Amino acid sequence: MKKGIWAIALLLLIPTIASGVEEVASATINSNKDAIALLQTNLNFVWTLIAACLVFFMQAGFAMVESGFTRAKSAVNIMMKNLMDFSMGSIAFWAIGFGLMFGASPSGWIGTDGFFLSGWTGPEGDQWVLAFWMFQCVFAATAATIVSGAVAERTKFTGYLIYSIVLCAVIYPIFGSWAWGSLLNGGGWLENLGFIDFAGSTVVHSIGGWAALAGAIVLGPRLGKYGPKGEVRAIPGHNIPMAAIGVFILWLGWFGFNPGSTTTGDSSIAMIFVTTNLSAATGSICAMFVSWIMFKKPDIGMSLNGALAGLVGITAGCANVSPTSAVIIGAISGILVVLSVVTIDKMHIDDPVGAISVHGVCGAWGTLAAGLFNMGGTSSKIMITQLIGIGAAFVWAFGTAFILFKLIDMTIGLRISKEEELLGVDIVEHGAHAYNDFQTLN
Repeated sequence: MKKGIWAIALLLLIPTIASGVEEVASATINSNKDAIALLQTNLNFVWTLIAACLVFFMQAGFAMVESGFTRAKSAVNIMMKNLMDFSMGSIAFWAIGFGLMFGASPSGWIGTDGFFLSGWTGPEGDQWVLAFWMFQCVFAATAATIVSGAVAERTKFTGYLIYSIVLCAVIYPIFGSWAWGSLLNGGGWLENLGFIDFAGSTVVHSIGGWAALAGAIVLGPRLGKYGPKGEVRAIPGHNIPMAAIGVFILWLGWFGFNPGSTTTGDSSIAMIFVTTNLSAATGSICAMFVSWIMFKKPDIGMSLNGALAGLVGITAGCANVSPTSAVIIGAISGILVVLSVVTIDKMHIDDPVGAISVHGVCGAWGTLAAGLFNMGGTSSKIMITQLIGIGAAFVWAFGTAFILFKLIDMTIGLRISKEEELLGVDIVEHGAHAYNDFQTLN
């Protein structure tokens, strides 16, 4: 009798026990999901900020490349310009640029809020805006630094500082809002068309490259660069090993630049690492062979710029093209940069480091290639959109930078005097030599 009573009681309790077990299991599953989501969120923060560190380190690479490819009497000036690009650029981007780029944009043309990081509401608010700002800040500084090498050895330091501030505060962010605004609170007209530029072949590199073109045209060539009959005269850089180390640093930094643009620490970054590396390697190889054919010797400067050209070329499509396509993109970038450097020199546009070719020309090619080799398929609509983005970048960056450089030249002056250029921009602008007791004036 007692056994029967217990059996009946147990039967009556089974639904309650099952319900309790189900609730515990459900709570455990939800708890695990929350823990996994929190872990992923924290990993996204860590990866994004590590990538930002790698991109920041590219400032050192740019400084070394630009200094190595120019004369010893300009090295201090180039180091100062790169230092101030990041320092003043950070403040300008914090105060104005970030809001213009990622603030709410009802018109699709310009951000309208988020200035002075006002989107961050304090320690209890969303901290992602801080990590995102840091990553975007190092991108803005990269766009500004591109111009430094193209205008090297003949620019007044004060004039350059004004340019750097305006580019980080206005020129780069406004175009960035057209292409990337929806990454935070905005939404640009260009991205609404379906424009593909994952990490910035156009948004960062072509904007910097076309601004560099404007600066080089307004400044004019260095003294002695072109002969009386228009012949091109080489002005060798003073430290090619330094330039080579700079390229290796930039190559490393690009592993933050491209994969970091996911802002997500997951498996998607693996392919981006691979496409980035393959394009750089192929670009360097092809530039070496083209220079070997053209100049009868494998040229170190062209080979180094070939690697950078491959890196710029793959930046737009690093997440949406295959490794095989990355090799093709890098190969064409390497060939293109050599031909472009030679052509621009023949046009009497003096670019001491090849910045216009590497960043402007190969940035445009990379943006076109992102549509052409898109793994999801290409179409006339995609290619037309890519061309619209390339054209808009040129008109905006070259046009605004040309006006800016002209205004600086007409007011405080942009170029140092002939006597000062012969003496050297380092001693004239900074009262210092890069290599004290070892340096000559030539």
